[in-house]
Amino acid sequence: MNRESWIKDELAALQAQHLRRELSPLPAAGGRIEIAGRPWLNFASNDYLDLSQHPLVIEAARKALADYGAGATASRLVTGTLDLHEQLEQKLAEHKGYPAALVFGSGYLANAGIIASLACEGDLILSDKLAHASIIDAARLSGAKLVRFQHNDANHLQTLTKKSADFRRCIVVTESVFSMDGDLAPLAVISKIVREIGAIFIVDEAHATGVFGPHGSGRVRDLKIETAVNVSMFTLSKGLGGYGGGVACSQLLRDWFINKARSFIYTTALPPAVIAAAIAAVDLLGEHPEWGAELLRRADRFRAALKSRGLDTLNSASQIVPVLIGDNEKAMQVAKRLREKQIIVAAIRPPTVPAGTARLRLSLTLAHSDADIEHAAIAIAEAVR
Repeated sequence: MNRESWIKDELAALQAQHLRRELSPLPAAGGRIEIAGRPWLNFASNDYLDLSQHPLVIEAARKALADYGAGATASRLVTGTLDLHEQLEQKLAEHKGYPAALVFGSGYLANAGIIASLACEGDLILSDKLAHASIIDAARLSGAKLVRFQHNDANHLQTLTKKSADFRRCIVVTESVFSMDGDLAPLAVISKIVREIGAIFIVDEAHATGVFGPHGSGRVRDLKIETAVNVSMFTLSKGLGGYGGGVACSQLLRDWFINKARSFIYTTALPPAVIAAAIAAVDLLGEHPEWGAELLRRADRFRAALKSRGLDTLNSASQIVPVLIGDNEKAMQVAKRLREKQIIVAAIRPPTVPAGTARLRLSLTLAHSDADIEHAAIAIAEAVR
């Protein structure tokens, strides 16, 4: 008996539902790329500020590679903490408006580490229903009771908090900018609810960092609710154009994560070139406070162009602009048609989004001009029709 035969059957079932995923290698990264000598528009990249291509970011990585070598070569608690790691964490803490920061290997590892170290059996985690998979996985890993409130529904959250008295601790988790819908969480309202019950509040700012708030510091700082949000999670791989994740928090929580977050303790530190690139990116945000606002202006223009052609962009209010399709197969077909026009878009299907809400997920970046946006809107409308 072939012990792997069941896998073939499961993959065939995914194929039949138009849910099978495959890798599609590209020769370059960024919002505008060249393939076989022809220019392509990439609306599936999270390189929102085009910083992965910025010469100062690249030069910083190149210098660190020459000075330190290719890798950190150990976990942070052994010999993997370099002076560059501490420099970056100090800059990120200041940038986010918190006393301290701690860098993890990725955004997924950051959520896994912080949530699983703060909650365990006997605790309650209240999470937005559309929160990222890393948040849901971390909650399950913790052993705590996970209850999901209706998306962006503060009233439903308020109702669920009545159960918190039955548990030892309560943790409330949400994203500030949702990665698939592009809409914004009512953070100010949620922060008041959290204060009332004395819960720990974690906000995932992966898609807000670099775009929202002063100098791209995120929505938490923009709303001046740092004291209400215990942990502001971020990534280095989207608005900052590199790789990695982390948290901004109190010094006490930083010490706790260093001692208890297994995804921090038991993994090799990020390479020096990656850290140096992030330092350069944070410095650039400080020098260019206008970047986030300009990106959001272009996103407004893109949404208007799509809506004027009868397309549904849901409640997007960020640089992430979905176009609702509904059917899985049709979403794949539309993405294929757009590739024939040298436009790359992501066709997002369940389980990443709820059943019946397959969509195109469009990411605006500063690499996309107003002319690119108009051209793409026309092509998308034609492809959907």
